[in-house]
Amino acid sequence: MSLGSRPNGPPRSIPPAWTSTADLGPNMQEALDALETYKKKDPAKVVVRFKAVGNAPIMKQNLYKITASNRFQTVIQFLRKELGWKAGDPLFTYINLAFAPAPDDIVSNLYKSFATEGHLIVNYSTTAAWG
Repeated sequence: MSLGSRPNGPPRSIPPAWTSTADLGPNMQEALDALETYKKKDPAKVVVRFKAVGNAPIMKQNLYKITASNRFQTVIQFLRKELGWKAGDPLFTYINLAFAPAPDDIVSNLYKSFATEGHLIVNYSTTAAWG
């Protein structure tokens, strides 16, 4: 049986309201415009300062500019690459020595909420330092 066909009748068709964008109301068009705006990447950059905690190696350069629309997971991957660590090596990250952000947090949101002197301070450690 094919998609959209019924055993005892002609095949069904998708209602025109689902396929046509010509008759979208102002609310639906506004929602589609908002969705398109949301999908665009923000080209802005955020200054991230990395600080070692405990026995973690200190980086020679600790200030980097990172695209604000990236997820924090990108920052973690970047830090691993800079330190030369493999994916299985333990790495714990914290914002302002206070909390461990989720990998899916957006860098710009963290920056807006927790920036210190124009930098997002990311502390890193090889062992769990807090919480």
